[in-house]
Amino acid sequence: MEYKELMVKPGKKVRIKDFDPDYIGDYKDKDKAEKDLPLYLQRMFDLQYKLYADNRYGLLTVLQGIDAAGKDGVFRHVMSALNPQGVKTWSFKKPSDEEADHDYLWRVHKVVPNYGEIGVFNRSHYEDVLIVRVKNFVSKETWMKRYDQINDFEKYLYDNRIWTVKFFLYISKDEQEKRFLDRLMDPKKNWKFSPYDLQERQNWDAYIEAFEDMLARTSTEYAPWYVIPGNKKWFRNIAVARIMVDFLERMNLKWPEPSEDTKKLVELAKRNGKLPKPEDLKKPQLS
Repeated sequence: MEYKELMVKPGKKVRIKDFDPDYIGDYKDKDKAEKDLPLYLQRMFDLQYKLYADNRYGLLTVLQGIDAAGKDGVFRHVMSALNPQGVKTWSFKKPSDEEADHDYLWRVHKVVPNYGEIGVFNRSHYEDVLIVRVKNFVSKETWMKRYDQINDFEKYLYDNRIWTVKFFLYISKDEQEKRFLDRLMDPKKNWKFSPYDLQERQNWDAYIEAFEDMLARTSTEYAPWYVIPGNKKWFRNIAVARIMVDFLERMNLKWPEPSEDTKKLVELAKRNGKLPKPEDLKKPQLS
C-alpha cells in the first residue's frame, strides 16, 4: 500500500503535530516528483477506464482540510486527469432548505458515485462533526453520535461495493498565513478571500482538536483516512495520485468477458486480418 505512514491506523489516537506538514516521503526534491506525477495520472486514468468497464465498484474520494490546504489544487492537478464523463464531483456547503428537512446524511447518499464511477467530495459529511462542533451549531451529544453513524454509513457503502478513501490535507499555521496573504496580494486570487477566513483562523486550535477526533474515530479498514502533508504542493499532488492508484489497483478490476458472438468475431479477425462480415457467422446475432 502506498504511503502507509500517512494512513491513520483504525482506533489509534491522533495528534496532528505528529505529522510534519513539510514531509516529502521518498522524494529528495520537487523535480523527481514532477516527473513521476504524469505517470501516476496516466495510470489513474487507465484504471478509471477499467473501473467503468468492470462496472462492479465505485470509488468515493473525500477531500477535507484546513483552510487553504489545497483542496482546489488537488482538483486542478490530480482529479483533472480523470475522464469527466466518469467522475461525479460535489462541494458541500450550507444545507439548502430541502436538505435541512432531512437527516444530515441524506444529501450525501444521493450523490455517492454509481458503479463504474469515481466520486470526489470537496468537503463532505465530515462537516457535520467539524464546523457544527466548533461553532456549537449542535450539541456535543449530537455530534458525538455521528462518528458511529458515519462509520456505519461508509461500511454500508463498502458492503455494497462503493469504496471510500479520505484525504485530510494538512498545512502549518504559518503556511496558511502565507497563502492567505498571497490571496490578498494577488488580483487573480483575492476574490477567493473572505474576512470570514480570518475569523475561522482564530479557531485554529478548536479545529485541530475536531480534526484529531475525526481522524481517530472514523479511520477504518474499509474507509481509511490519509493525512497528506501540504506545505509542499508538489508532494501533496503526487501523494494523492499514488494513493488513488493504489486503491484502484486493490479493487482487482477485470475487463468484461465478451459475448460468444464477439469471441467468434475476434477469432475471425485474427485469422483473416480484416473486419468480419455478419454472414461470416453461422448464426449471426449481432444486435
